Amino acid sequence: MGPTTSRPESPSAARELAPIRLPRPSLPTGKSLARALQARRTTREISERPLPWRTLSNLLWAGCGVNRKLGPFRIPGRTAASASNSQEIDVYVALAVGTYRYDPYRHRLEPVAASDLRPLAIGRGQDFAGAKAPVRLIYVADIDRLANTRGFQEPGLRDPEVQRAYYYVDTGLIAANVYLFAASSGLAAWFHNCDQAELGARLNLREDQRVLFGQTVGYPASGRSLRR
Repeated sequence: MGPTTSRPESPSAARELAPIRLPRPSLPTGKSLARALQARRTTREISERPLPWRTLSNLLWAGCGVNRKLGPFRIPGRTAASASNSQEIDVYVALAVGTYRYDPYRHRLEPVAASDLRPLAIGRGQDFAGAKAPVRLIYVADIDRLANTRGFQEPGLRDPEVQRAYYYVDTGLIAANVYLFAASSGLAAWFHNCDQAELGARLNLREDQRVLFGQTVGYPASGRSLRR
């Protein structure tokens, strides 16, 4: 399952990776929303076949990309809603070549760790299929961004229990977008737990950031799949 010690990446190691400017998102006019909803499912058996950069670009944009320059409170709008448009959920992308944070405003991947953290981006004992899937998304909540949003300050946003409710819901909204994009594009997707403590250390997160869940995406493996 990978490293067993919580040893963060050094900043110099992360700098060995260059940012990846993703292709401009261009979602194909494929299945209708109704057909995507009918096709939505969890598929745990996922091929190790790499995703093309354009597919990954479209996937990330569909999940939480910027879809309008002015959203609520004159802040750029995103494809997934968030509490007071705080946009407190960051999506980290674990690939074989390294781990990156998705920057939706510049639509590119910012290097975070010069190592493959895919084995940690899944809960222990769950990786019975899709062990070498090409992409694992890691959802991280930024509590400071939620508590100090530039938008309308909803009552309770500084309360830990209220914050927890919001960042779990906001993560689910992004994950649902990813599921629908996968269903419309013939991809497999699986939302799951992850090694939160180890990832928190390896990603050099602050105390007010929380690793929440992972989501694996790729092409369906041949043969029988486990679905729900």
